[in-house]
Amino acid sequence: MNHMILVFDFPFDGPWGDEMAAASQGLAEDISTEQGLVWKIWTENRQTKRVGGIHLFNDPDAALRFRDKHLARLKSLGLNDVFAQVYEVNQTLSQITRAPI
Repeated sequence: MNHMILVFDFPFDGPWGDEMAAASQGLAEDISTEQGLVWKIWTENRQTKRVGGIHLFNDPDAALRFRDKHLARLKSLGLNDVFAQVYEVNQTLSQITRAPI
């Protein structure tokens, strides 16, 4: 299987922590239904005021579709300066370092 990692990172003024979780619950539920998504890790850095996520997909096309969809969603919310990159997973090395794939 060809796993792909999709990384998002962008500026954000808050809310943070539990408040962010409450405000983003609907978005998280929507993302959880994405075809090909295995998991997502949500990231936040209050000091640099940036948030994002690391997504594992089991289908390269699904990763690209979601990237485009989520970029459009973020842009519609007025979020700019969004970093979005797709990477192939090196299965052999990732298994040595205990990646959950």
